[in-house]
Amino acid sequence: MDRNQLIGLLLILALFVGYQYLMPKPPPTPTTQQAKTTKPASGSNAASITVTAGNQPADSVAAKAQFGAFAAAATGQERDVVVENPEVKVTFSTLGGQVKEVLLKKFKTYNGKPLVLIDAKTSQSALELPTRTGKVDLHKLYFQPTGATGVGQPITFRADLGNGQSIEQVYTVPTAGYVVDYQLKTAGLDNALGNGDVHLIWMDRMQQYENDLSNNRRAATINYLTNDESFEHLPENESSNEVVAEKPVKWFAIKHKYFLSAFIAKNSEMTKVSFKTLTDAADSSTVKTAIADVSFPLADVKAGKGNFRYYYGPNDFQEIKADVAPEFDRNVYLGYSILKPINQYFFIPVFNFLEKYITNYGILILCLVIFVKTLLTPLTYKAYTSQAKMRVLMPEMAAIKERVGDDATKQQQEQMKLYSEVGVSPLSGCVPVLATMPILFSLFQLFPNLIELRQKSFLWAPDLSTYDSFIKFGFNIPFLGDHLSLFTVMMTISSIAYAHYNNQTTPQQPGPVNMKALSYIFPVMFMFVLNSFPAGLTWYYFVSNVVTIAQQLAIRGFVDEAKIKAVLDENRVKIAAGGGKKSKFQEMLQKQLAAAEEARKLPNDTAKKRPKK
Repeated sequence: MDRNQLIGLLLILALFVGYQYLMPKPPPTPTTQQAKTTKPASGSNAASITVTAGNQPADSVAAKAQFGAFAAAATGQERDVVVENPEVKVTFSTLGGQVKEVLLKKFKTYNGKPLVLIDAKTSQSALELPTRTGKVDLHKLYFQPTGATGVGQPITFRADLGNGQSIEQVYTVPTAGYVVDYQLKTAGLDNALGNGDVHLIWMDRMQQYENDLSNNRRAATINYLTNDESFEHLPENESSNEVVAEKPVKWFAIKHKYFLSAFIAKNSEMTKVSFKTLTDAADSSTVKTAIADVSFPLADVKAGKGNFRYYYGPNDFQEIKADVAPEFDRNVYLGYSILKPINQYFFIPVFNFLEKYITNYGILILCLVIFVKTLLTPLTYKAYTSQAKMRVLMPEMAAIKERVGDDATKQQQEQMKLYSEVGVSPLSGCVPVLATMPILFSLFQLFPNLIELRQKSFLWAPDLSTYDSFIKFGFNIPFLGDHLSLFTVMMTISSIAYAHYNNQTTPQQPGPVNMKALSYIFPVMFMFVLNSFPAGLTWYYFVSNVVTIAQQLAIRGFVDEAKIKAVLDENRVKIAAGGGKKSKFQEMLQKQLAAAEEARKLPNDTAKKRPKK
């Protein structure tokens, strides 16, 4: 491995270390479900109505004082309306006419329990309307379900306030998918409602669905899109954060590592927006507490524009890239803007294509490596031939070292002169390596966010989306954690083997740092960085190292170093005679050599001109 390759690896290491500080295992908090008696459903699209213990009726005078014109809906009995499709089971409550619980039917928590994304215990909300007597929270009123109660059909929760006055909340659960449409309507309330905005407050104590609490906390945040389609989010870290949006917001999403709970304004905008994420290090039962505090114009609701949408589901690029909301697919982080197209238009489509034919995701990653390495074969071949040229020049480089001694500066000058004489560009071996670096960067960003790997087992790893705890220490080791990932160890060994293979065929570069020694140190450093990264990523790197070594051994059989030496000798003759065509790099190299030689002679000339004492 020559110096240029190692410089490239240094850049990768810098990214890894930086990302590590931006990225242990407590018992989960079981979701509490209310005991209920369900009426048998008639037909696949029927909703089941369940009755819970009734609430104590409020005193009519107190209710009138608190709710004003809405007092007629201040008493009632809470009932649950359950609607489900193949992907999601949504429980609505007549208390507030709101979503009470959301169960994602195709997913489980890391310990095999049902994945309840929303429940009454951990998620609370308030929906306040301005009235002439003050604010009224609709989520404290009682609504009656009317009309259809099946998937694909509107479910209306109506509060009849008397005198032709009413308020309705209409939900539509699709026949498939995770989007729930929502509409807020008022009728005959112009004299009761005041001026101002509708105020929505949503607090969600985010539960732990993946095994690593620390990693969950770093991933948990609130994403949002402003009206100028600027995608923003609270910092992804383990600290508490808060932001006040400077512009109106089209949608916001409470983001777990792999799941979203989102509120979307379809033909309105949210104003006076603030978001918070709170972390309590002493509370291992909650990942973070997310709080969204938004308003939207009451005038839009009165004008029939109170159309909104909820999304309760996986943060899956294939699922959310459809028409959920503008730029909604940006909830899946695919890397920096320069790398995102590689993941979006190459890796994800290739991955999803392979999914159709390969059910074992470890084998799928192996096939992905082979496919990528095959595409990169021309670059690999070019890099290998560049190394072969360096090997051919090794005797002359050894002679230079023997002639000039340990003077590193002089060695470099003489080596550059040699490269110029034979028409070799040291960058020719660096460029192919740099060209493959975006692939490494892209995968480093993609794998931790790829829900397709979630809970997919391979060999000893039960979940490729997180680390494999092959050995558990029972205590924390600085920079390593409380476990040792075998896939990471395998990746480290293969990286050292690859470095050894390259060092046998690459001449030692002069300089104050022993780059060959560093090539053995870097893999060990990477082991500490990647020990808590997804097993799918370290498995990819391990396979990639093995395939690269095999690929170079195969290429070696097609490269004739005797012919390369003959070409270099021919170049030497042509360039010496002035007939060889020099590249811009070679011309620049000669200028640098001349400048370096002049700089070296200057101190000697100055010393000669000094008068003798």
